[in-house]
Amino acid sequence: MGVDLHEFTEAACAELGVPRTDVDVTMVLDLAREVAHHAVRPGAPVGAYLLGLAVGRGGDPQELAARLTGLAHRLAAADQD
Repeated sequence: MGVDLHEFTEAACAELGVPRTDVDVTMVLDLAREVAHHAVRPGAPVGAYLLGLAVGRGGDPQELAARLTGLAHRLAAADQD
């Protein structure tokens, strides 16, 4: 059957020593969806990783996710031109 997302998130947080309250799963999934659908599918995990790096360097997660989502939309629009 495998584990569900909640179980994985809990286990991954414990494994990495990250408080579960620091993880906004919905925001990360929304970011990945937007990048995959509007820019490039393999960019979804890369974008999530970059978000994590930027947050680790002190950036605001919500603001950074919004910037990456905006970038994906701008790239998609430029590709339409």
